[in-house]
Amino acid sequence: MLGIELTPEEPVPDLVEYATTAADSGFDTVFCSHHYNNRDEFTALGAIANATDELRLGPGITNPYETHPASLASRMATLDELADGRGIFGVGAGDRSTLKNLGFDHDNALRRVLETLRVSRQLWDGDRVNHDGTFTAADAGLNYTPSEIPVYVGAQGPHMTRMAAKYADGVLFNGSHPRDIEWAADRIEEGRSKRTEETAGGPDRVSEFDFAAYASVSVAADAGAAREAARPPTAFIAAGAPPPVLARHNIDKERAGKIQEAISSGEFTTAFETVSDQMLNAFCIAGGPETVASRLDELLETADSVVIGSPVGPDIGEALSVMDVESLSCSG
Repeated sequence: MLGIELTPEEPVPDLVEYATTAADSGFDTVFCSHHYNNRDEFTALGAIANATDELRLGPGITNPYETHPASLASRMATLDELADGRGIFGVGAGDRSTLKNLGFDHDNALRRVLETLRVSRQLWDGDRVNHDGTFTAADAGLNYTPSEIPVYVGAQGPHMTRMAAKYADGVLFNGSHPRDIEWAADRIEEGRSKRTEETAGGPDRVSEFDFAAYASVSVAADAGAAREAARPPTAFIAAGAPPPVLARHNIDKERAGKIQEAISSGEFTTAFETVSDQMLNAFCIAGGPETVASRLDELLETADSVVIGSPVGPDIGEALSVMDVESLSCSG
């Protein structure tokens, strides 16, 4: 997979234009991120599906808190049908800071994501579902027959990463630094050692698993401008990073906590200004085209695939024009 993330901060027609340009540039997958305060990702993905023929596409990532998991499975199946089977279900715990705005505690995140994955597969298989766990469903079912849809779990911590490798078709691992990718590879191996036909969702899926590095990237001809554009996504990553991730990069936990508080309070300028150079280096690949390509290939020495995540660059159009995606080792 050579994917790109589009953030619905801009109007949907602009996202469609970026997606078609990305396809022409050599990308094969487009993810749309989800935050309640941006435009709806499924609406954007539907428009992209209508404008493209080969791009695989899906939420990157959506969460099973704001929408009931059964309804979420149906929304994903609808998108996959519209896209003629090109859908990818990117699901994860979601952004802690913005979920807090909606009254969600981010409780039982691992169980909720796993239960969403398993219930979604049951619904897509045409089963009636009775479920009593982190959410409930009583004789729930879909009134249409979806196709088989790959599930990618968004992960950053050890437990979610292991769970993805045991149960999902792939992981969208939130990491931009080789140190994190190498750490994740060990957790993935731990999960894959427990992967069976039952956990993977069938015999054909046992040996298939895609380790995708979901890297925050900012590229531009002006390397300084690229680094400045990386501050907002780095703030969100630092705010949601588990303590072990902060410790791995010797990042001040109190400073990350202040960023989280600022984001939750809507004080985004304060949050972005609190981002340190150390955070930028740990949580984003930012700079000129050659620097970015070199660092992405460094990640691909361990990961199977890469998704170029937000912000992509200070100007997405320019970023798409200056990136040499054909040079990346996952594009051949």
